[in-house]
Formats: sequence, C-alpha cells, structure tokens
Amino acid sequence: MASIFSRIIAGELPGHFVWKDEHAVAFMTIQPIRPGHLLVVPRMQVDQWDDLPEELAAHLMRVSRRIAHALKSTYGSARAALVIAGFEVPHTHLHLVPADDMGDLSFHNARMADADTLAAEAARIRAALRAQGCSEAQP
Repeated sequence: MASIFSRIIAGELPGHFVWKDEHAVAFMTIQPIRPGHLLVVPRMQVDQWDDLPEELAAHLMRVSRRIAHALKSTYGSARAALVIAGFEVPHTHLHLVPADDMGDLSFHNARMADADTLAAEAARIRAALRAQGCSEAQP
C-alpha cells in the first residue's frame, strides 16, 4: 500500500517541494516544529532508514547536507538539525529543522501550518538552494 509520502511524491496529494531528483524529494512538513522544518524522503518506499540500500542512504545525506546549508542561510540558525524518527509514516523520512538549541527540536511544538505559510517557506528555501547552484531546487 502506498504511503502518504508516496502519494505526495506521485502528485496524488499536495506538497510544497523544495527539491526533486531521481532518487529523493524534499518537501515542507504540514506540522512544522519551527519555520523551515521539512522532510527529505526517498522515492523508494522503505519503512525503516536502516533498511535503505546503502547508496540511497548516502544520497539522502548528500541532499540533506545541501538543504541544511540553505536552511542555515535562510533562517540564520546555528544548526540545521537532522532527526530520523520514523514513527509517523512507514516511509523513511529525514526531518531537517533550523535550530539554535535542543529546545527547538521538541515535536511537542508541532502545529498544523496553512498552505500559504508552507508555500512561502518553500519559496524561501528554494531561492537559497538556487543561490547555491542547485538545479534540483523546484520552481
């Protein structure tokens, strides 16, 4: 059965994408814990990250690293935190969150965001990615 992320990737459900390539996508989460919180997701539906093919896992980290630089420049945060929890959806996803301290990573702070807010945040991140020369940044 297709996960909600597979359905977003396929265009069956809306998503605010900042990155698309042959193996991975990145889009805004609908329940961010901070502005700029997004998900890096493999196109291949694999439940647990430690079951990913090694090269795909490495690719996700490369993508996450590029996006992390964009997040730090966009939000002026000290770090772009990376969290792999995997409990919400049975499809590997890496949370990238602009953060200044550990308190910024509390998922208890997650709130539903409206489409306009997500679209605006995605546009800011895409602009930063394009400034880095990333052709994978979505228009």
